[in-house]
Order: sequence, then structure tokens, then C-alpha cells
Amino acid sequence: MNTPMTHTLRNSCRLALFVLTFSLVTFSLSARAGLPQASAVPGGLAVVPLARVANTSKPQAWLGKQSVLVTSDQGVWYAVVGLSLKIALGSHELRVSTDDTTMVHHFTVEDKAYPEQRITLKDKGKVDLSSKNLKRVGKEYTVIVGHKKFWRETAETDLDFILPAKGEKSSRFGLRRFFNDKPRNPHSGLDLAIATGTPVMASSAGTVLGVDNYFFNGKTVFVDHGNGLVTMYCHLDKFKVVPGQQVGKGDVIGLSGMTGRATGPHLHWSVMLNGTMVDPELFIQ
Repeated sequence: MNTPMTHTLRNSCRLALFVLTFSLVTFSLSARAGLPQASAVPGGLAVVPLARVANTSKPQAWLGKQSVLVTSDQGVWYAVVGLSLKIALGSHELRVSTDDTTMVHHFTVEDKAYPEQRITLKDKGKVDLSSKNLKRVGKEYTVIVGHKKFWRETAETDLDFILPAKGEKSSRFGLRRFFNDKPRNPHSGLDLAIATGTPVMASSAGTVLGVDNYFFNGKTVFVDHGNGLVTMYCHLDKFKVVPGQQVGKGDVIGLSGMTGRATGPHLHWSVMLNGTMVDPELFIQ
């Protein structure tokens, strides 16, 4: 017999089941919210579990001589290792120091085939550089490498990035590029096709590391997020920040454009971790 009491009990059970299901789904999502996607391939990320947080203080980790970002997620310490596009395939060693104990953790890098991209530039001076421009590029390269390898120790680093602008993903990371049929370095970031003047946002909180106009990258902003994690925003039309400025996730740092070597208005967004360029999309949940 269906009575008001029966209906009340059924509704209460349904509500309890909904709350439990929602809680489990939320927990499942949040359990991975603190870490980027693992992809142990050239240009990807190795996410290596190190120890339980309850058992040790925060470890330190190195890939060769390069310090590596260490973070915690769901009670476990992890090393998040940026893998160069030129890294050798196979087994690699991660040196880890915890509470006066040093040990080695191993991880394996597997192959990945990136597609080709062929671009035609009308301005041949952007492909075959004059001696003057070669000299300029050489000086700029030194500055860019300094930003790329910058390390600032921080207690926390927010690895849950947002896309810096809303637009079509026109060129993805790792493409083997040819400019006017001449081979060049692989694509080191993610291109978003957006109109000139579109606001460009910081993908995570940090400190503005550099603001400058480069031959290839055009007007560029570097943001330091701590522990060897740096983002780069290229081909801007206008700057909205200055070096040393603190920015929050989503803060506008510039307006998009097509300065530098660009065939049209777009944003080139790069992520640098432990001194190497990695796939930005791995940081987007």
C-alpha cells in the first residue's frame, strides 16, 4: 500500500542515493585535480609517485642536474617531470632525496609520432635571416633560455591551468614544422586562432618574469608559477602587465595580435617545466 509515509521514505532514499553518487563523482574528479595528465613521451610529462605525505617531508628530485617539480595529491608526493622533445626513449633515472635518504626512481619514455605542418611565409627575411637579425636572435635566445630555466622555490604550485584565451586550437604542440619547405624546430606550444585585440589571460597564478618584443615570438609575456614551471604568451599586440607584477589565474596580461613571425593573428602559448618545453594541453583538466 502506498501511503504518504512510503512516498516520503522513497524520496528520502532517492535523495540520499543522489547525494552519495554526486559525492563519489566529485571525489573522483578532485582526486586528479592537483596533477596534470601523465604522458611519458617526448614533449610530455612523467608523473612519478615518490612517497606517502604522512611518512616523509617534501622530497627533492632531479633529472640529471635539473631540479624537478614535486607536489602532493591525495596524500602522495609526486614528481612532475617535463620531458624534452629530444629526450632518448627508454628508461630514465630520477634522483630523489627525502629525509637524508637518497634513492633512484625509474620511469620509461615511449615514442610518439607527431604530424608535419608546412607553412608558407611571404616575408622570406623571417626564414633566411640577415646577419643583423641573426645577431639579434642570438641575444634574444640567451634571454629566453634564462626564462625557460628559471627556478623559484615555492610551497605550492597550481597545476590546474585554464586556456589563456577562447579560440580554435589551430596548431598543436610537437608538429614537425617546415617554413617555405625548409625544416625548422618542432612547434613548441599550442596556437589558438583568435582575433587581434582578444584578451589573453594568465593560465595560472604567478609572477610576471619578462615582457619584451622578440624577432620570432613578437611581443611576449613570461609568467613564473614557481618550482620550474613557466608559461609563455607570444605574438601579442599589447601588454597589460609589467615585470615583477603578481597575477592571478584568469587575469588579463595582454591583447592578442600577430607580431613577430606570424601568418595571421593568433596566440602561441607555451609551457616550460624543469627547463624544457612540454605539451600545454596536459595541464588542462
